[in-house]
Amino acid sequence: MREPALVPRLRPFTSTIFAEMTALAVKHDAVNLGQGFPDTDGPAGMLEAAKNALFGGANQYPPGPGRPELRAAIARHRQRYGTEYDPDTEILVTAGATEAITAALIALTEPGDEVIVIEPYYDSYAAAVAMAGAERKVVGLVEGEDGRFGLDVEGLRAAVTPRTRAILVNSPHNPTGTVFTRAELESLAALCVEHDLIAICDEVYEHLVFDDNEHIPLVTLPGMRPRTVSISSAGKTFNCTGWKIGWVCSTPELVAAVKAAKQFITFVSGGPLQPAVAHALDHELAWVDGLRSSLEEKRDRLSAGLADAGFAVRPTAGTYFVCVDVRPLGFTDAADLAWELPGRVGVAAVPVKVFTDHPDEWKHLLRFAFCKRNDVIDEGVTRLRKLV
Repeated sequence: MREPALVPRLRPFTSTIFAEMTALAVKHDAVNLGQGFPDTDGPAGMLEAAKNALFGGANQYPPGPGRPELRAAIARHRQRYGTEYDPDTEILVTAGATEAITAALIALTEPGDEVIVIEPYYDSYAAAVAMAGAERKVVGLVEGEDGRFGLDVEGLRAAVTPRTRAILVNSPHNPTGTVFTRAELESLAALCVEHDLIAICDEVYEHLVFDDNEHIPLVTLPGMRPRTVSISSAGKTFNCTGWKIGWVCSTPELVAAVKAAKQFITFVSGGPLQPAVAHALDHELAWVDGLRSSLEEKRDRLSAGLADAGFAVRPTAGTYFVCVDVRPLGFTDAADLAWELPGRVGVAAVPVKVFTDHPDEWKHLLRFAFCKRNDVIDEGVTRLRKLV
Protein backbone atom coordinates (compact mmCIF):
# COMPACT_ATOMS: atom_id res chain seq x y z
CA MET A 1 0.00 0.00 0.00
CA ARG A 2 1.27 3.47 -0.85
CA GLU A 3 2.54 5.60 2.03
CA PRO A 4 0.38 8.58 3.14
CA ALA A 5 0.89 11.58 0.86
CA LEU A 6 1.68 14.04 3.63
CA VAL A 7 5.28 13.98 4.83
CA PRO A 8 5.72 12.89 8.47
CA ARG A 9 6.87 16.26 9.79
CA LEU A 10 3.55 17.89 8.76
CA ARG A 11 1.15 15.11 9.76
CA PRO A 12 0.43 16.62 13.20
CA PHE A 13 -0.83 19.80 11.54
CA THR A 14 -3.65 18.65 9.27
CA SER A 15 -6.25 20.74 11.13
CA THR A 16 -6.34 23.64 13.57
CA ILE A 17 -8.20 23.85 16.84
CA PHE A 18 -9.77 27.10 15.65
CA ALA A 19 -11.39 25.50 12.62
CA GLU A 20 -12.62 22.59 14.72
CA MET A 21 -14.14 24.71 17.47
CA THR A 22 -15.67 27.18 15.04
CA ALA A 23 -17.30 24.28 13.18
CA LEU A 24 -18.73 23.04 16.48
CA ALA A 25 -19.96 26.52 17.30
CA VAL A 26 -21.78 26.72 13.97
CA LYS A 27 -23.24 23.24 14.40
CA HIS A 28 -24.70 24.05 17.82
CA ASP A 29 -25.45 27.75 17.21
CA ALA A 30 -23.01 28.47 20.02
CA VAL A 31 -21.52 31.76 21.15
CA ASN A 32 -18.00 31.62 19.71
CA LEU A 33 -15.58 32.81 22.38
CA GLY A 34 -12.90 30.50 21.02
CA GLN A 35 -11.40 32.09 17.92
CA GLY A 36 -9.74 35.48 18.34
CA PHE A 37 -11.38 37.70 15.78
CA PRO A 38 -13.41 40.84 16.52
CA ASP A 39 -17.02 41.18 15.43
CA THR A 40 -16.83 44.88 14.57
CA ASP A 41 -14.94 46.68 11.79
CA GLY A 42 -11.93 48.93 12.02
CA PRO A 43 -11.77 52.71 11.59
CA ALA A 44 -13.97 54.25 8.93
CA GLY A 45 -11.09 56.25 7.48
CA MET A 46 -9.12 53.07 6.84
CA LEU A 47 -12.09 51.42 5.14
CA GLU A 48 -12.60 54.50 2.98
CA ALA A 49 -8.92 54.43 2.00
CA ALA A 50 -9.30 50.79 0.99
CA LYS A 51 -12.36 51.62 -1.13
CA ASN A 52 -10.53 54.47 -2.82
CA ALA A 53 -7.56 52.21 -3.61
CA LEU A 54 -9.84 49.41 -4.83
CA PHE A 55 -11.71 51.69 -7.22
CA GLY A 56 -8.63 53.77 -7.96
CA GLY A 57 -6.78 51.09 -9.87
CA ALA A 58 -4.52 49.58 -7.16
CA ASN A 59 -5.57 46.04 -8.06
CA GLN A 60 -2.46 44.60 -9.69
CA TYR A 61 0.73 43.23 -8.16
CA PRO A 62 2.22 45.64 -5.63
CA PRO A 63 6.03 45.83 -5.41
CA GLY A 64 7.61 42.70 -3.96
CA PRO A 65 8.72 44.33 -0.68
CA GLY A 66 5.34 46.08 -0.32
CA ARG A 67 3.97 49.42 -1.47
CA PRO A 68 6.37 52.28 -0.70
CA GLU A 69 3.79 54.31 1.23
CA LEU A 70 3.09 51.37 3.54
CA ARG A 71 6.76 50.66 4.18
CA ALA A 72 7.30 54.34 4.95
CA ALA A 73 4.33 54.34 7.35
CA ILE A 74 5.67 51.22 9.10
CA ALA A 75 9.04 52.93 9.51
CA ARG A 76 7.36 55.98 11.04
CA HIS A 77 5.30 53.76 13.32
CA ARG A 78 8.37 51.93 14.64
CA GLN A 79 9.93 55.26 15.60
CA ARG A 80 7.51 55.34 18.54
CA TYR A 81 9.81 52.74 20.14
CA GLY A 82 12.98 54.67 19.30
CA THR A 83 13.98 52.32 16.47
CA GLU A 84 14.87 53.53 12.99
CA TYR A 85 14.34 51.37 9.90
CA ASP A 86 15.13 52.13 6.28
CA PRO A 87 11.82 51.55 4.46
CA ASP A 88 13.67 50.53 1.30
CA THR A 89 15.95 47.86 2.78
CA GLU A 90 14.77 47.01 6.31
CA ILE A 91 11.00 46.52 5.94
CA LEU A 92 9.08 43.78 4.13
CA VAL A 93 5.29 43.56 3.78
CA THR A 94 3.87 40.05 4.15
CA ALA A 95 0.56 38.17 4.00
CA GLY A 96 -0.04 38.63 7.70
CA ALA A 97 2.26 37.84 10.60
CA THR A 98 1.80 34.09 10.09
CA GLU A 99 3.53 34.24 6.72
CA ALA A 100 6.21 36.52 8.14
CA ILE A 101 7.03 34.02 10.91
CA THR A 102 7.00 31.06 8.54
CA ALA A 103 9.15 32.79 5.93
CA ALA A 104 11.62 33.89 8.60
CA LEU A 105 12.02 30.34 9.89
CA ILE A 106 12.36 28.89 6.38
CA ALA A 107 14.93 31.53 5.45
CA LEU A 108 16.98 31.57 8.64
CA THR A 109 17.01 27.97 9.88
CA GLU A 110 17.69 24.62 8.29
CA PRO A 111 17.64 20.91 9.16
CA GLY A 112 19.80 20.30 12.21
CA ASP A 113 19.13 23.75 13.69
CA GLU A 114 17.15 24.09 16.90
CA VAL A 115 14.49 26.74 17.46
CA ILE A 116 13.42 27.51 21.01
CA VAL A 117 9.66 28.02 21.32
CA ILE A 118 7.98 29.28 24.48
CA GLU A 119 4.88 27.31 25.42
CA PRO A 120 1.97 27.68 25.31
CA TYR A 121 2.54 28.86 21.75
CA TYR A 122 0.35 30.03 18.89
CA ASP A 123 -0.35 26.90 16.88
CA SER A 124 1.33 28.01 13.64
CA TYR A 125 4.75 28.19 15.32
CA ALA A 126 5.18 24.43 15.55
CA ALA A 127 4.04 23.95 11.96
CA ALA A 128 6.37 26.69 10.72
CA VAL A 129 9.38 25.14 12.47
CA ALA A 130 8.46 21.80 10.90
CA MET A 131 8.16 23.35 7.43
CA ALA A 132 11.63 24.81 7.86
CA GLY A 133 12.91 21.34 8.75
CA ALA A 134 14.35 22.60 12.03
CA GLU A 135 13.89 21.04 15.47
CA ARG A 136 11.53 22.57 18.03
CA LYS A 137 12.73 22.88 21.63
CA VAL A 138 10.05 23.98 24.05
CA VAL A 139 10.38 25.90 27.32
CA GLY A 140 7.20 26.55 29.28
CA LEU A 141 6.05 29.71 30.97
CA VAL A 142 5.89 29.50 34.75
CA GLU A 143 2.76 30.39 36.71
CA GLY A 144 3.39 32.58 39.72
CA GLU A 145 1.44 32.73 42.96
CA ASP A 146 -0.56 35.65 41.53
CA GLY A 147 -1.56 33.55 38.52
CA ARG A 148 0.67 35.47 36.10
CA PHE A 149 2.59 33.40 33.57
CA GLY A 150 6.22 34.51 33.54
CA LEU A 151 9.29 33.75 31.48
CA ASP A 152 11.43 30.84 32.69
CA VAL A 153 14.82 32.43 32.10
CA GLU A 154 16.81 29.58 33.60
CA GLY A 155 14.82 27.07 31.60
CA LEU A 156 15.60 29.00 28.43
CA ARG A 157 19.28 29.11 29.30
CA ALA A 158 19.33 25.35 29.90
CA ALA A 159 17.64 24.75 26.53
CA VAL A 160 20.38 26.43 24.49
CA THR A 161 22.83 24.08 22.77
CA PRO A 162 25.47 24.60 20.07
CA ARG A 163 22.74 23.78 17.52
CA THR A 164 20.36 26.50 18.71
CA ARG A 165 19.86 29.02 15.94
CA ALA A 166 16.81 31.08 16.91
CA ILE A 167 14.18 31.74 19.53
CA LEU A 168 10.54 32.59 18.85
CA VAL A 169 9.23 35.28 21.21
CA ASN A 170 5.59 36.34 21.51
CA SER A 171 4.73 39.30 23.71
CA PRO A 172 1.98 40.29 24.36
CA HIS A 173 1.48 36.57 24.61
CA ASN A 174 -1.21 34.41 23.04
CA PRO A 175 -2.81 32.41 24.65
CA THR A 176 -2.04 33.44 28.24
CA GLY A 177 -2.39 37.23 27.88
CA THR A 178 0.89 37.86 29.70
CA VAL A 179 3.17 40.76 28.75
CA PHE A 180 6.84 40.19 29.42
CA THR A 181 8.47 42.66 31.79
CA ARG A 182 11.59 44.66 31.05
CA ALA A 183 13.58 42.45 33.43
CA GLU A 184 12.40 39.29 31.65
CA LEU A 185 13.23 40.75 28.24
CA GLU A 186 16.64 41.98 29.40
CA SER A 187 17.50 38.45 30.51
CA LEU A 188 16.29 37.09 27.20
CA ALA A 189 18.31 39.66 25.26
CA ALA A 190 21.45 38.82 27.21
CA LEU A 191 20.94 35.15 26.38
CA CYS A 192 20.55 35.91 22.66
CA VAL A 193 23.68 38.04 22.61
CA GLU A 194 25.72 35.50 24.59
CA HIS A 195 24.82 32.63 22.26
CA ASP A 196 24.49 34.61 19.00
CA LEU A 197 20.82 33.71 18.57
CA ILE A 198 18.31 35.24 16.18
CA ALA A 199 15.14 36.47 17.91
CA ILE A 200 11.97 36.19 15.83
CA CYS A 201 9.47 38.40 17.65
CA ASP A 202 5.73 38.15 17.13
CA GLU A 203 4.31 41.50 18.29
CA VAL A 204 0.86 41.49 16.68
CA TYR A 205 -0.81 42.55 19.94
CA GLU A 206 1.66 45.40 20.49
CA HIS A 207 -1.10 48.02 20.93
CA LEU A 208 -3.46 45.85 22.98
CA VAL A 209 -1.79 46.15 26.40
CA PHE A 210 -3.86 47.02 29.46
CA ASP A 211 -3.60 48.69 32.86
CA ASP A 212 -0.07 49.89 33.64
CA ASN A 213 1.64 47.25 31.53
CA GLU A 214 3.96 48.23 28.69
CA HIS A 215 4.96 46.54 25.47
CA ILE A 216 8.75 46.68 25.16
CA PRO A 217 10.05 45.46 21.80
CA LEU A 218 12.99 43.12 22.32
CA VAL A 219 14.86 44.89 19.52
CA THR A 220 15.20 48.02 21.67
CA LEU A 221 17.42 46.28 24.22
CA PRO A 222 21.23 46.29 24.05
CA GLY A 223 22.75 44.06 21.39
CA MET A 224 19.42 43.09 19.81
CA ARG A 225 19.13 45.36 16.77
CA PRO A 226 21.43 43.21 14.56
CA ARG A 227 19.76 39.92 15.51
CA THR A 228 16.04 40.66 15.87
CA VAL A 229 13.31 40.05 13.30
CA SER A 230 10.37 42.17 14.51
CA ILE A 231 6.99 41.09 13.15
CA SER A 232 3.58 42.71 13.44
CA SER A 233 0.41 43.21 11.43
CA ALA A 234 -2.65 45.36 10.92
CA GLY A 235 -5.18 42.65 11.80
CA LYS A 236 -5.28 42.93 15.58
CA THR A 237 -4.46 46.64 15.73
CA PHE A 238 -7.18 47.80 13.33
CA ASN A 239 -9.83 45.04 13.55
CA CYS A 240 -9.09 43.75 10.05
CA THR A 241 -7.89 40.21 10.66
CA GLY A 242 -9.13 39.08 7.25
CA TRP A 243 -6.93 41.53 5.38
CA LYS A 244 -3.73 39.63 6.21
CA ILE A 245 -1.34 42.58 5.96
CA GLY A 246 1.75 42.03 8.08
CA TRP A 247 5.35 43.16 8.07
CA VAL A 248 8.92 42.33 8.99
CA CYS A 249 11.40 44.89 10.33
CA SER A 250 15.06 43.93 10.65
CA THR A 251 18.53 44.46 9.21
CA PRO A 252 18.98 44.58 5.42
CA GLU A 253 20.60 41.13 5.50
CA LEU A 254 17.85 39.47 7.53
CA VAL A 255 15.04 41.17 5.59
CA ALA A 256 16.60 40.09 2.29
CA ALA A 257 16.75 36.52 3.58
CA VAL A 258 13.10 36.54 4.65
CA LYS A 259 12.07 38.09 1.33
CA ALA A 260 13.86 35.29 -0.54
CA ALA A 261 11.52 32.78 1.11
CA LYS A 262 8.39 34.96 1.20
CA GLN A 263 8.41 35.73 -2.53
CA PHE A 264 7.90 32.04 -3.33
CA ILE A 265 5.09 31.58 -0.82
CA THR A 266 2.61 34.33 -1.73
CA PHE A 267 4.88 36.52 -3.90
CA VAL A 268 2.74 39.57 -2.99
CA SER A 269 -0.71 40.16 -1.47
CA GLY A 270 -3.31 42.75 -0.54
CA GLY A 271 -2.48 45.38 -3.17
CA PRO A 272 -5.47 47.69 -2.57
CA LEU A 273 -5.37 47.09 1.20
CA GLN A 274 -1.80 48.24 1.67
CA PRO A 275 -2.54 51.97 1.14
CA ALA A 276 -5.38 51.66 3.65
CA VAL A 277 -3.07 50.19 6.29
CA ALA A 278 -0.57 52.97 5.57
CA HIS A 279 -3.37 55.48 6.21
CA ALA A 280 -4.30 53.72 9.45
CA LEU A 281 -0.75 53.67 10.81
CA ASP A 282 -0.40 57.40 10.15
CA HIS A 283 -3.88 58.62 11.09
CA GLU A 284 -5.89 56.09 13.13
CA LEU A 285 -3.86 55.45 16.28
CA ALA A 286 -6.32 57.55 18.29
CA TRP A 287 -8.97 55.04 17.18
CA VAL A 288 -6.66 52.27 18.46
CA ASP A 289 -6.48 54.00 21.84
CA GLY A 290 -10.27 53.73 22.00
CA LEU A 291 -10.12 50.10 20.95
CA ARG A 292 -7.65 49.34 23.71
CA SER A 293 -9.85 50.99 26.33
CA SER A 294 -12.87 49.11 25.04
CA LEU A 295 -11.02 45.79 25.13
CA GLU A 296 -9.84 46.46 28.68
CA GLU A 297 -13.47 46.90 29.71
CA LYS A 298 -14.46 43.74 27.82
CA ARG A 299 -11.67 41.83 29.55
CA ASP A 300 -13.05 42.91 32.92
CA ARG A 301 -16.60 42.13 31.83
CA LEU A 302 -15.78 38.60 30.69
CA SER A 303 -13.41 37.91 33.59
CA ALA A 304 -16.06 38.88 36.13
CA GLY A 305 -18.64 36.76 34.35
CA LEU A 306 -16.34 33.75 34.19
CA ALA A 307 -15.55 34.07 37.88
CA ASP A 308 -19.27 34.29 38.63
CA ALA A 309 -19.77 31.12 36.58
CA GLY A 310 -17.31 29.32 38.86
CA PHE A 311 -14.03 29.39 36.95
CA ALA A 312 -10.72 30.48 38.50
CA VAL A 313 -9.69 33.39 36.29
CA ARG A 314 -6.05 34.14 35.50
CA PRO A 315 -4.89 37.76 35.04
CA THR A 316 -4.61 39.15 31.52
CA ALA A 317 -2.25 42.03 30.75
CA GLY A 318 -2.84 42.17 26.99
CA THR A 319 -4.17 40.49 23.81
CA TYR A 320 -7.75 39.29 23.20
CA PHE A 321 -7.73 36.43 25.68
CA VAL A 322 -8.37 35.39 29.25
CA CYS A 323 -7.49 31.95 30.62
CA VAL A 324 -9.39 30.14 33.33
CA ASP A 325 -8.80 27.10 35.49
CA VAL A 326 -11.68 24.61 35.10
CA ARG A 327 -10.89 22.56 38.21
CA PRO A 328 -13.07 24.58 40.64
CA LEU A 329 -16.06 23.40 38.60
CA GLY A 330 -15.04 19.77 39.06
CA PHE A 331 -13.45 19.23 35.64
CA THR A 332 -9.93 17.86 35.31
CA ASP A 333 -9.31 18.31 31.59
CA ALA A 334 -10.24 21.56 29.84
CA ALA A 335 -10.09 19.88 26.44
CA ASP A 336 -12.86 17.46 27.36
CA LEU A 337 -14.92 20.40 28.57
CA ALA A 338 -14.17 22.45 25.44
CA TRP A 339 -15.50 19.69 23.20
CA GLU A 340 -18.63 19.43 25.33
CA LEU A 341 -19.40 23.12 25.77
CA PRO A 342 -20.94 23.95 22.37
CA GLY A 343 -23.49 21.17 22.63
CA ARG A 344 -23.93 21.34 26.39
CA VAL A 345 -24.45 25.07 26.99
CA GLY A 346 -23.87 26.69 23.59
CA VAL A 347 -20.43 28.29 24.06
CA ALA A 348 -17.16 27.63 22.23
CA ALA A 349 -13.74 28.02 23.89
CA VAL A 350 -10.24 26.66 23.26
CA PRO A 351 -8.20 24.40 25.58
CA VAL A 352 -4.72 25.74 26.26
CA LYS A 353 -3.07 22.32 26.16
CA VAL A 354 -3.42 22.17 22.35
CA PHE A 355 -0.80 24.94 22.22
CA THR A 356 1.84 22.89 24.03
CA ASP A 357 4.22 19.96 23.81
CA HIS A 358 3.42 19.04 27.43
CA PRO A 359 -0.38 18.89 27.53
CA ASP A 360 -0.64 17.34 30.98
CA GLU A 361 0.96 20.45 32.49
CA TRP A 362 -1.63 22.75 30.89
CA LYS A 363 -4.75 20.60 30.73
CA HIS A 364 -6.61 22.57 33.43
CA LEU A 365 -6.71 25.81 31.43
CA LEU A 366 -9.33 27.04 28.98
CA ARG A 367 -8.97 30.15 26.81
CA PHE A 368 -11.81 32.57 26.08
CA ALA A 369 -11.73 35.53 23.67
CA PHE A 370 -13.22 38.88 24.77
CA CYS A 371 -12.81 40.76 21.45
CA LYS A 372 -16.59 40.56 20.96
CA ARG A 373 -19.60 42.83 21.37
CA ASN A 374 -20.81 43.20 24.94
CA ASP A 375 -24.09 41.46 24.14
CA VAL A 376 -22.15 38.45 22.82
CA ILE A 377 -20.00 38.34 25.95
CA ASP A 378 -23.05 38.63 28.20
CA GLU A 379 -24.90 35.87 26.36
CA GLY A 380 -21.84 33.61 26.60
CA VAL A 381 -21.59 34.21 30.35
CA THR A 382 -25.31 33.57 30.84
CA ARG A 383 -24.96 30.22 29.12
CA LEU A 384 -21.79 29.29 31.03
CA ARG A 385 -23.57 29.81 34.35
CA LYS A 386 -25.55 26.67 33.53
CA LEU A 387 -22.39 24.67 34.31
CA VAL A 388 -22.64 25.44 38.02
